[in-house]
Amino acid sequence: MTTTAIETRGLTRSYRGQPAIADVNLDIHEGVITGLLGRNGAGKTTLMSLITAQDRPTSGSIRVAGREPFEHADVIERMCFVRDNQRYPDDYKLKHAIRAARICYPNWSQEVADRLIRLFRIPTKPIVKKFSRGQLSALGIVLGLASRSPITFFDEPYLGLDATARNIFYDELLREYAEHPRTIILSTHLIDEMDQLLERVIILDRGRVVRHEGVDELRGAAYQVAGRATALEEHLRGRAVLSRRSIGGLGTAVVNGAVTAEDRELAQDAGLDITPVSLQDLVAAYGLGVEDADLGDGGADPGPSAPGTRTRERSAA
Repeated sequence: MTTTAIETRGLTRSYRGQPAIADVNLDIHEGVITGLLGRNGAGKTTLMSLITAQDRPTSGSIRVAGREPFEHADVIERMCFVRDNQRYPDDYKLKHAIRAARICYPNWSQEVADRLIRLFRIPTKPIVKKFSRGQLSALGIVLGLASRSPITFFDEPYLGLDATARNIFYDELLREYAEHPRTIILSTHLIDEMDQLLERVIILDRGRVVRHEGVDELRGAAYQVAGRATALEEHLRGRAVLSRRSIGGLGTAVVNGAVTAEDRELAQDAGLDITPVSLQDLVAAYGLGVEDADLGDGGADPGPSAPGTRTRERSAA
């Protein structure tokens, strides 16, 4: 049986009448690393802020371990939210940030904090306000992992980190997760780098949940087909197209739905290539955001689409 760590029902947050997230229904599994994916402005940070009680919803409900988090300290202290733009008091140095975190998080591990500070080479003398973007991200990773909070959120945790520092983060995340299992939700645009870390994925677009499922199931939920534009148009007729591109007489499309043996046979006969679609490309296809694109089939109905699917035509000289 899978235990639900976080449950939302009809969750909506509007600003000046415009929804940042709308009617979000989620059951986020306990003890799982979940990726929160989508374009900038899709609603990822808003969703995390609501769950961690840093904002209040316009409507709908949130339950963390079965309880409403807002104004319930015992629920809030179970969570750690590392924001991409975390602010610190002007006079704070590293030691002050660590001291505050040690007070806030009941499961705090100073051993983990000290190890990560050494690995990331975070300076101790300057005030945090003078830190580079990468040093700020490293500090956030230290706080998030060393907190050992049962539910830990990372919002774009890698900003400003070089490749070596990002690999340290990935390795240490998996190390901590293996030794002290917890629920981890992280938003990212570096999907190709992180997809091996993720067990489940939530894709948001324009404030709505487009997909929420296991990574393996999601990878099999669509396929990519490429070849001559005329043959591609015929193949796409009546299919749910998530996105498409054309360059000269060639085209590529991401098609919603599992590829069948018949699909492969028809594609081969037409001189088309069918390949798996990466998680990065699939998320990009869901977030292209251009409605009613020309499918190149004389305006024929493109067929049934999954919720939130869109098509786009892009050409290059």
